[in-house]
Amino acid sequence: MPLIVLLVLGSLFFLLEKIAGAARPQPFFRGGFGTDVLYLFLASGMKLVTRLFVIIPAVLLVALGLAEKSAFTPGPYLGHGPLAAQPLWLQTVELYLLADFIGYWMHRAFHSGRLWPFHAVHHSSEDLDWLGSVRVHPVNELVNNLVQVVPLILLGFNPAVAVSVAPFLTLYAIFLHANLNWDFGPLRAVIATPVFHRWHHSKDPQAVDKNFAGLLPIWDMLFGTYYMPRDRMPDDFGIHEPMPTGFLGQLKAPFVWGRAPRDGEKG
Repeated sequence: MPLIVLLVLGSLFFLLEKIAGAARPQPFFRGGFGTDVLYLFLASGMKLVTRLFVIIPAVLLVALGLAEKSAFTPGPYLGHGPLAAQPLWLQTVELYLLADFIGYWMHRAFHSGRLWPFHAVHHSSEDLDWLGSVRVHPVNELVNNLVQVVPLILLGFNPAVAVSVAPFLTLYAIFLHANLNWDFGPLRAVIATPVFHRWHHSKDPQAVDKNFAGLLPIWDMLFGTYYMPRDRMPDDFGIHEPMPTGFLGQLKAPFVWGRAPRDGEKG
């Protein structure tokens, strides 16, 4: 499956860059390509782990008497309480708003304190493109999925809709990392775009800790972290702290790195 993803998405974004023009020139097999391919295989394995997160709220719901033991089977449990009684389309809208809101604050949390070294692995890509989106430390991935999905199911939302959030946001994150200067024109402040997120990865001092939202920039606007200049495009990606270039070195780095001072630099 990872090889199919690599071939399909690699071909798709290669064509998009050729047709629409790449944000900046870089070879297909750019620096860190091999490392990111290994992360793609890791991400495939992590999906099996994150599916287990559905069991965690199921156990809690049964223990609290909010759901029968049928919650452990894939079919019968459709949520509980007033939220589950809503139409699925309304649950979907609410779920994606909540998930994006939670994701915004989780993303901010990973930019500070002891969590930053784990997230710095993702930001270490200096040649940013769609494949760089999968360079995510497993601790970062596990915490994000746990915090975003489990509370939504505990609230009573239909688990089938709740579990769909993570795959959709993952696919959208791949698009946001694309090597494209797309900002959707008049919709640039309505929905996150490659330009919006590539500013998040820029080492430009003015872009430090900006554009945390994964889908709706409204959160950044409300909480003072929105940055989308119209006169230039994001460039100069990466981090100021040292980071191994190899896959195993990056998996180990956050545990031995500790909390390095950031001195206002981008992460």
